[in-house]
This record gives sequence, structure tokens and C-alpha cells, in this order.
Amino acid sequence: MRFAKFALAGEARWGIVDGPELLVLRGHPLFASAEATGERVALKDVLLLPPTLPTTKIVCIGKNYADHAAEMGGELPPEPLIFLKPSTSLIGDGESIVFPEISERVDFEGELAIVIGEIAKNVSASDALSVVWGYTIANDVTARDIQEKDGQWTRAKGYDTFCPLGPWVETEFEIDGQILETRVDGDTKQHASIDLLIHKVPRIIEHVTQSMTLLPGDVILTGTPAGIGQMVSGDVVEITIEGIGTLTNTVA
Repeated sequence: MRFAKFALAGEARWGIVDGPELLVLRGHPLFASAEATGERVALKDVLLLPPTLPTTKIVCIGKNYADHAAEMGGELPPEPLIFLKPSTSLIGDGESIVFPEISERVDFEGELAIVIGEIAKNVSASDALSVVWGYTIANDVTARDIQEKDGQWTRAKGYDTFCPLGPWVETEFEIDGQILETRVDGDTKQHASIDLLIHKVPRIIEHVTQSMTLLPGDVILTGTPAGIGQMVSGDVVEITIEGIGTLTNTVA
């Protein structure tokens, strides 16, 4: 099932994606048993918002595809490499990525994102999938020159609009070799199976929950494959994962 967050009459609402329409829910599906109001709205008539909560943490895993680690240089991390993006970096499907004036190179990084469904602390890999609510798509936008200058990643990946997320949460998705593809103005830049993740989803959740408690609605970005590249003003960036959908953002 696909759950989307959207703006309706100036209010953030949740709904179930039903073809070209949204079945409007009374509250968040994790907390209100997905009770429907009976109202339907057309997807084309609403602004999709990042499918998150005000409390959402954005936990990211770096260098988690061997080919991307190679293109970035350095050795493969022996365990999942964790960093964070602030919630103020979030934007939804259809919104614009805005470059900071200080940067001369801003890159796209298409990623599978995990959405957590319950409080999770010290979860074993064998139990990890039980705390997953669903999956969505993310763009780990990065000011590459700032990253190189700082020698660490927080500022380079934390600017406002640097975490496009969406278009919705797919709760019936199971990882089985689906292709992640990133296109810029229609040209394919990234094309890889998500089976190529070095550290798989259960190991990622185990590792993250050893150091921090995850809450319902928290998001984990799982890493990007090779093919990252620069964006310029006017670009349209589309990230597609089979079985989930397509996240589309323009570059301002």
C-alpha cells in the first residue's frame, strides 16, 4: 500500500494512493489505523510533501555501493558509515532544489530510503525487517566542493532542500533486485540493482539502533550507486525505483 503526505487546503494530510486519486485519512496511518474520511482528491491537484513527521530523523549511510566507493576514492567502510541530515533539508516530490551561493558544484545521489514503523533500539539483524514500515526514494544532494573543503559531510549535505524525499511510502515493497535509476533531463546517470548494497537493510538497522533509538517515521538513506554527477540550474532530476515510483525535482 502506498501512503502519501500532501497539502490540502493549507493543511498537511495523509492519504492512500489509489490510482490517480488519494483516499484521505483522518490522521497519520501509523497512529490512526489508516481510518479514511471518505473524501477523495486527485493526485494532480495536491502538493506532495515529504512523507515524514515533525520528529523525523534522517540517518544516512555512506559509501554503501562498491562502485560508488571506488569513484569517490578510499577504502570500503568495514561497517555502515553513519551521518545525519537535518529535517530542514527535506523537500517533497515536485519541489525545487536550491543551490547555496557558496557552492560551485552540487551533485545528485539517488537512494533507497527505509521508513521505520516502531520504536527500535538494539534490534538484531534477524528482527530488523519487523520494525520497517515501508520504503521511499531519496536524493542525498551534496555540495561536493564543500564536502572536500570541510573534510566531513554535515554542512555539504545539510543545506535547505538537500533531501528530496518521496513521492510516498510503499509498505509492500520487498528488496529483490529492483533497479534504481537516476535521470537528469532524461539522460540516465545511475542504473544499478539495490541488491548491490554492501551492507544490507537488516545489517544497517542493526548497526544504527546500536547507537541511537529510532522512532516511528524516522528515515534511513541506504547509500547511492556509481554515476553521481553535477546538477545545474534548470535540470529536472528523476529517481526511479521499481516497485516504489519516481521522485522528481527541479533545480533552481
